Amino acid sequence: MLLHARLSLYLKLLAVGTSFVIGLFCLSSFGVSTAKVTASASGPTPSNTNAPGENNCTSCHAQFPLNSGTGGITITGFPARWTPGQQIPLTITTSQADGVIYGYQLTAIDSQGRRAGTLTVPATMPQQSQVVTGIVGGENRQYAEHTIDGILPTMFGSKSWSVTWTAPAQRVGPVTLYAAGNASNSDGSTNGDYIYSKSATSTSGSTAFDFEGDGKTDLSVFRPGPGEWWYLRSSNGGNGAVQFGSSSDKRVPVDYTGDGKTDVAFWRPSTGQWFILRSEDFSFFAFPFGSNGDIPVPADYDGDGKGDAAVFRPSTLTWFISRSSGGTDIVGFGSSGDKPVVADYDGDSKADIAIYRPNGANGAEWWIRRSANGSVFATQFGLLSDSPVQGDYTGDGKADIAFWRPANGNWYILRSEDLSFFAFPFGANGDVPSPGDYDGDGKLDAAVFRPANSTWFANRSTAGVLIQQFGQAGDVPLPNSFVP
Repeated sequence: MLLHARLSLYLKLLAVGTSFVIGLFCLSSFGVSTAKVTASASGPTPSNTNAPGENNCTSCHAQFPLNSGTGGITITGFPARWTPGQQIPLTITTSQADGVIYGYQLTAIDSQGRRAGTLTVPATMPQQSQVVTGIVGGENRQYAEHTIDGILPTMFGSKSWSVTWTAPAQRVGPVTLYAAGNASNSDGSTNGDYIYSKSATSTSGSTAFDFEGDGKTDLSVFRPGPGEWWYLRSSNGGNGAVQFGSSSDKRVPVDYTGDGKTDVAFWRPSTGQWFILRSEDFSFFAFPFGSNGDIPVPADYDGDGKGDAAVFRPSTLTWFISRSSGGTDIVGFGSSGDKPVVADYDGDSKADIAIYRPNGANGAEWWIRRSANGSVFATQFGLLSDSPVQGDYTGDGKADIAFWRPANGNWYILRSEDLSFFAFPFGANGDVPSPGDYDGDGKLDAAVFRPANSTWFANRSTAGVLIQQFGQAGDVPLPNSFVP
């Protein structure tokens, strides 16, 4: 019986040599021409990943709807955030319990449908995957896909392929991987085959307040008395601590060196000096930028993956930005009483100059100067007593206008996608709002620090609510550093 089963499987696999073209690969719905057979014999034709403007093979393998089988396609290894030039190894797996041969196709594009980064495949013997190109909507896209030698299962019921995605040299906003997989029964027809699709999105830049570089915001505090920085490593629960600065300094922790880790840093109002402790080796450097009375507003304004020193001068309503890529920007923007609320609101991977006007004509107003085109967007959202907590809560690569209301502990989020809003309670009066990406999924999480007992409450978007004691009386939560 076992021999008969093995013989049946062997005979089915032999069909690969003559019928896999029809059984596995996407062919024209108008018929199979000699040219099509030849092209498909070395792998699927481009533009079948189910990405915007593309097909997904169900036009040919039409017996079952997309994603209707018991298997699927997975993309493993794609992080929630990427940094420029980062090489990210991926594993693509197509599965179906009764499948005989398997295929895949993968592409990486930005929010505008343009190729993003570079896909490469390892050299193997025989060659399992290849890279091809295709044009969609006038844009040249790159595809990693199986070859004729890369269709037999890795193990019964599934096949996996290795692909490396190298991120763009410059930040381009969110990047989405689109993949389609075919689990074929190899019976010589297009019937009985299951087509699956999957996508995964990653935003560019470092996670805020991530001192160890694992893509998650760390619970962290500044202890004013001794000038100590304490953080709880999200990766293993260990503590990190360093003495740097004094109680009169302004905390400005961002990733200034572009290594994916937040650098311990402070700005000294009395001298206008910036002091940055490199996360790579804990050496420090210092430089003057700004003067007493300024408000430090560091962020990546030039999109090179490194935080830029910057200040907002309320006395003249002027922004001064020292770009890490070179040069200084001086921009007038704002009115008396405005508070800076810098973030990337337009999704171009560059921080936008923005202000929160608590005393607007009909409530609190938000004014945003888009870095993409210099246009200004304004909207009313919030009240005088609210605390701005802007950030990307929806994971679309654009910061959402948001505030926390101390009076009732409610969070109000204005979605960047359509300017609809949602609200929910989290925290109580007396808490300190400390939003961050505590689960590393690329979405900002509502969180508060309760000084009364040094307890953190984080409403993680994928990992559930975190309640953790960390700190002591008098500590200041670092994720609150840029909440005005």
